[in-house]
Amino acid sequence: MGYLVARTSTPRMCLVANIDSLFRACFPIPSEPPTMSAKKVKVFAVLGIPVIDGPADIAELLISALSRQKTPLRDGDALVISHTLVSKAEGRVVDQKDIQLSEKAKDLAGRNGFDPFQVELALRESREVLRTERVLITETLYGLVCNFSGVDHSNAPAGGYVLLPLNPDASAQRIRESLLHRTGLHKLAVIISDTQGRPWRKGSVNLAIGCAGISAFKFNKGKTDLYGRVIERSTVCQVDEIAAAAEHVMGEAGEGTPVIVIRGYGYEDGSEHGRDIPRPKTEDIFR
Repeated sequence: MGYLVARTSTPRMCLVANIDSLFRACFPIPSEPPTMSAKKVKVFAVLGIPVIDGPADIAELLISALSRQKTPLRDGDALVISHTLVSKAEGRVVDQKDIQLSEKAKDLAGRNGFDPFQVELALRESREVLRTERVLITETLYGLVCNFSGVDHSNAPAGGYVLLPLNPDASAQRIRESLLHRTGLHKLAVIISDTQGRPWRKGSVNLAIGCAGISAFKFNKGKTDLYGRVIERSTVCQVDEIAAAAEHVMGEAGEGTPVIVIRGYGYEDGSEHGRDIPRPKTEDIFR
């Protein structure tokens, strides 16, 4: 420990001070922040789910695959399932040879260079057609707003087209109830996802089209910000955020991992579902 000798105005008198004490007096150390534990969220794929082209029991496929990779589900887990897997399991695949083209589909396809069979299915699956120039934006029978009513031929058998589930929220609920029954768990969230484009921004993002066991939204109203101000309005679509996070592991090509487990994310159940996410017409600036 060092010492400092400082001369005073009185001749031959000196003041001896502990250098550590002097330093601390001149440069006080701020009090340490309260101990905080970092929030950790784990995202992993369910491997070994077979490619299906017809009706299947998704819950059984999941439980078997999770057992093989020794990662059984836990209370509080959230599952993100690609709609393609759900649609195939529910028989929502149409073969091109079974599609009779309408004149409207031929006209729209011819003017825009679209696949006429995809256009025909998009029209059949739509409640309202919103845009037909360069894009085909529709409101689906279930109320989702997307391109081509979500009809896609990616990851479909040759000559086939995959449609969205008729009721993605109901699909999520059925899978969730089956998993809870077979595993004995009490808290589990299921999110059905689809990759879609967004207004104003380039690139597509994995989004939620249906959910069960989790509120579609997280409400921050009433909480305080860093400066103590009360947040008056803040609604976060947490199921979209979870679906987007899952896409980094899921992929959307030939990865063969259509189900992702999100572990460690705290969520609450609620009455808001996938069909509550699209803005109503009165709030939609595009309509």
